[in-house]
Amino acid sequence: MISIMKYPSTIQRLINLFSKFPTVGPKTAARFVFYLLKSKKEDIDELIDTISNLKKNVKTCGFCFNSFEFSGSQSRVCQICSDPKRDKSLILIVEKETDLIAIEKTKKYKGLYFILGGVISTLRKKDVEKIKSEQLKERVKRNPQIKEIIIATNPTSKGESTALYLERLLKPFNKKITRLGRGLPVGGELEYADEETLESALEGRK
Repeated sequence: MISIMKYPSTIQRLINLFSKFPTVGPKTAARFVFYLLKSKKEDIDELIDTISNLKKNVKTCGFCFNSFEFSGSQSRVCQICSDPKRDKSLILIVEKETDLIAIEKTKKYKGLYFILGGVISTLRKKDVEKIKSEQLKERVKRNPQIKEIIIATNPTSKGESTALYLERLLKPFNKKITRLGRGLPVGGELEYADEETLESALEGRK
């Protein structure tokens, strides 16, 4: 009987852990592990230290759910939400943090944000619970200064389904609800769009 060659258990455990990362399969995970095996000890130590500090130093904003570096002396609110110069009458809803960063890079949007944490494809309870819809309702309810809500989900099928759901969810608040303009290609994602395209989509919202 031919024996099947297996990785040492420590290597396999690390491959399994890396495989849990988004878009990372076992083969890519294995490449990560063997890269680390060839790396210098100081590089490994730096990686371990940075990962260890990730949960300790990076917190989630209580208002918009963006991640930020927490000093310990400040309130649990990110730099954007605590900035007095931001326009608190505007709130822009995005799917994830990378979308927020993409919008911020345009330097054309001066309002606040809300990160949904995902998208939905159906209105089933278990699907809707994947996004922060209840927290969004509470945010709008508790902030009467909000005049316009900009839905900036990605122009994908799930992004479109989520946008339609949010429009119905927020309609009772009688706020102006707008969507990004059609400068974005169908099926694309905000984090990969160039700044000029995003700027055009912001200015062309309706």
